Amino acid sequence: MDWLFQSLTGGITSPQNYFICLAVAFVCGVMVAFASNFKSRASRSFMVSLILLPMIVHTVITMVNGSVGTGVAVMGAFSLVRFRSVPGKARDIVFIFLSMTAGLACAAGYVGIAILFTLAVCLIYMLLALAPMGEKVVDLRITVPESLSYAHEFDDLFAEYTTGHHLTKIKTSNMGSLYKLTYRIKLKDTEKTQEFIDKLRCRNGNLEISINEASDNPEEL
Repeated sequence: MDWLFQSLTGGITSPQNYFICLAVAFVCGVMVAFASNFKSRASRSFMVSLILLPMIVHTVITMVNGSVGTGVAVMGAFSLVRFRSVPGKARDIVFIFLSMTAGLACAAGYVGIAILFTLAVCLIYMLLALAPMGEKVVDLRITVPESLSYAHEFDDLFAEYTTGHHLTKIKTSNMGSLYKLTYRIKLKDTEKTQEFIDKLRCRNGNLEISINEASDNPEEL
């Protein structure tokens, strides 16, 4: 088992070692990409990026390989990428760092550590994704007529079906005759979502109501 934790290259880069580490980096990227799509919806471009990122990091670090000048140039190039990136979810940032870590491990020749670490983190993530953690947080959008005083109209329903609510956005529509309200709520029981919506419809005159997965940023990676 000790060979798993030894460097394959030993500080010497040969064509054979390079392509072996590159292949392992690709395998690690595939594992990370499929884990990112588990119990979630990752975009195709994001999954492709996760697959290619370990291979790119591996090649970059292999090229640097102790050269101070090349290292400074690479650092400057990567610093420019930061200004071209869109802020993502915490989960997406974790997967990006995981891909980069796998690429760094492969560049150092520790292919055993790269595979074991990537596999362990992906399995832990899948187990945590299956485990019930906290309450379901969603965005509730309600359309109400301008004649309805919405400030406390739904308080009793929120108290019955949620453990917390917060009005995050108010928008007028249809020449000011309608208000579109957005609440961030924590549902007590997701099985009663339809019952909750039916009671809301009785209050807002059967206008549009929607419940969506909570999103802090409309733009995703």
